[in-house]
Amino acid sequence: MPEYKQFPLADTAEGLTEAEILDWKVKPGDEVQVNQIVVEVETAKAAVELPVPWAGVVTELLAEPGQTVEVGTPIMTIDVDPQGSAPSGGGATEQPAAPATNGVAQEPPSGSSAAPAPADDEMKPLVGYGSKNVVAKRRPRKLPNATFVASDATNATLGKSDATNATLGSSAPEYVPLAKPPVRKLAKELGVDLRQVIGSAEGGVITREDVQRAAEPETTATAAAPAHAPGARERRVPIKGVRKATAQAMVSSAFTAPHVTEFLTIDVTPMMEFRAKLKSSPAFAGVKLTPLAFAAKAVCLAVRRTPDVNAVWDDEANEIVFKDYVHLGIAAATPRGLVVPKVRDADALSLVELAQAIDELTTTARDGKTPPEAMLHGTFTITNVGVFGVDTGTPIINPGESAILALGAIRDMPWVVDGELAVRKVMQLSLSFDHRVVDGQQGSQFLADVGALLADPAQAITY
Repeated sequence: MPEYKQFPLADTAEGLTEAEILDWKVKPGDEVQVNQIVVEVETAKAAVELPVPWAGVVTELLAEPGQTVEVGTPIMTIDVDPQGSAPSGGGATEQPAAPATNGVAQEPPSGSSAAPAPADDEMKPLVGYGSKNVVAKRRPRKLPNATFVASDATNATLGKSDATNATLGSSAPEYVPLAKPPVRKLAKELGVDLRQVIGSAEGGVITREDVQRAAEPETTATAAAPAHAPGARERRVPIKGVRKATAQAMVSSAFTAPHVTEFLTIDVTPMMEFRAKLKSSPAFAGVKLTPLAFAAKAVCLAVRRTPDVNAVWDDEANEIVFKDYVHLGIAAATPRGLVVPKVRDADALSLVELAQAIDELTTTARDGKTPPEAMLHGTFTITNVGVFGVDTGTPIINPGESAILALGAIRDMPWVVDGELAVRKVMQLSLSFDHRVVDGQQGSQFLADVGALLADPAQAITY
């Protein structure tokens, strides 16, 4: 007989509590293999593709694209024994209803048992499964047309076969319209009673179009009164995913760490000339060598003299944690919002390796393919606002760090050189730091060191 298992939304990174379904890669009736990618979700960190831990046939998708689901909630049901050859087990996990016949849902035969929940070691090899224990919330089973259902309390008291009998013979029938959560939400917003709507999809499922048609007379009447018309010049976008996570992090940082921001204007003409020279050398052939790569190298060198900017304040332990490595965050603007992937151990990389790592990292981020783990545990961040033609700014420190450097646009400007006015390549730097960890003298020394390295790259040999 069929053996059903429910695939829960996993915690794909540290501390995630929910994710938005972006796109299903399968549909009911499709056969799937172990580790096959079945769904793409957007977490607070990035877009992530999830593999399925079992082989079988997809019987039901429990969440729609655009729906936000809590970690641990079942999002798909799979028949792992479609040929009916699996032995009956004694597990206590929920078994979905069998396919409907003639519009009436069929319950599993009395005495049948659902498959036991998968053990941790079954799912460990898969992407997105960690040690976090979550309890899946039971999602109400969707039954076609008019159906009689028993309460969860009744099922828990009577047992599986008795609960089935109580379900079929209940004296208090309850009609359950068949509609997915976003459709129910729309119906609630439009004031539509789903019990009065006839579903047009297969199996009597109520669609958004069905709800909108049911609400059409009322909506039309409302639109005729301009005072009550929906805001035609406004639009609302739900706060979720990367945008929600960024907002929470920035608010937390701004109101936790006492920010100080310092500014420095420098002549980077020597750096730009050195960059042009390096780009023509064989070692840099095919390498995208940008001013950001020079700034990254300068930060890694300057940290050696001022390790405080690479430390972090630990409130719980009442300690300042100094880190003898640089996991360098590079702020990247993407269609989903601002993300900050890290170049691991950036201080151990050469200029060529840094340039290559930054190019790969930013390209992956803009494509929305950065894995969540690549955005964790940074020690220092660089944000390049100059690419937008902006001269400078007052960046907010990323939580878990103590400083962030902003790079401004490089412009041709008048500059005094050897007592004479000349046109030079000039840029502005701004450094925000946590004054609990970094004093003014230390922040100023670090910013001056970075500026000096960018203004005269030859100074790097003295570090």
